Amino acid sequence: MIIDSHQHVWDLDRADYDWMGPGLGDIHRTVTFDELEPTLQRLGIDGTVLVQSADNAADTDLMLDVASRHPRVRAVVAWAALDSADLPARLQWLLARPVVSGIRMLVHEREPRWLERPDADAGLALLADSGLSLDFPTAGFAALAELPGIGARHPGLRIVIDHLGKPPIGGSPVDRTAWRELATAAAANPLTHAKLSGLYSSVGDLGMWTVDAVRPFVHDALEIFGAERLMYGGDWPISVLAGGYERTWEALSTIVGELSPHERAAVLGTTASAFYRIQTSDDWHGNRPYFADPSH
Repeated sequence: MIIDSHQHVWDLDRADYDWMGPGLGDIHRTVTFDELEPTLQRLGIDGTVLVQSADNAADTDLMLDVASRHPRVRAVVAWAALDSADLPARLQWLLARPVVSGIRMLVHEREPRWLERPDADAGLALLADSGLSLDFPTAGFAALAELPGIGARHPGLRIVIDHLGKPPIGGSPVDRTAWRELATAAAANPLTHAKLSGLYSSVGDLGMWTVDAVRPFVHDALEIFGAERLMYGGDWPISVLAGGYERTWEALSTIVGELSPHERAAVLGTTASAFYRIQTSDDWHGNRPYFADPSH
C-alpha cells in the first residue's frame, strides 16, 4: 500500500486561513480533494493523510467531512490548541473519531520555542498521554533545535517532522552540514520521524529544484533516520507551486526506487501506516462517520 502522508484541502467559505494571500497564485482559492483524487488513482497511491491547514476547528471539520466521503483518505491530522484550557475536552472529542491520528498547530508562525511556554508544554504532555502524534512544521531548519528538548520532556510523544524540517536544497555546504547536525540530534529520539515532502528549492523560486539537488538530502535522511522512520508526502496543493504533484512524485519515486525493496516499502507506505495507525482493510471506512465539532 502506498500512502501519501501529507496532503491538504481548504475551503475559503468554511474556514479562515490567515497565511493565505495572492502570492499563492493558482492555489489562492478553495482546493478540493476531488481535484487530486484522479491523479492519486492514476499513480497508484492507495491512501492519503489530510493535514491541518489552519489553527481553527472549521479546518478540522472540513477534513473530517472530506474523509467521511473519500475512502482514499486514511487519516487526519487535526488542529488542537496546545495552550488552551479546553485542550482536554478537545482531545477527547478528537479521540472519538478513529480517523484522527494526530494534531498539528502552525507553530512555525509563532515566536521561536513557543512550545517551551508552560501552557504549551503542558499541552504537549496531554497530547503524549492521549496517544495522538504531533506533526512539527518549521519555517526553516533552525527550528529542529527545539526537538531534542521536546523529546526529553515528553519521552512518550510521537513526533513527525514535516518536510524534513525545510533542508537547504540549493543552499551552501555549510547550511547542509548545519541541517544535518540538527536533524541528527532530533533523530536521537527513536519516536521522532520525518516526512520526505515539500523538498523544494530553499532559495529563489520553489520550482528551481532538480532530482539531483534533492537526492543528497534524501540520502542524508536515510542515514540519519533510517527508512523505518521516513515517509513519503506529496504536499499537495503547495506542490503545485513547485512544479505539480506528478513532478514531485516522479522525483521522490525515482530516488526511492534506488533503495532496497524493504526500504522502498517503508518510505512509500509502511512507515506512515504504522505512525498514523492506519488500518489497511477496506471495510473500516464506513465505521467513521463525520460529526462536526458542536462548539464551532
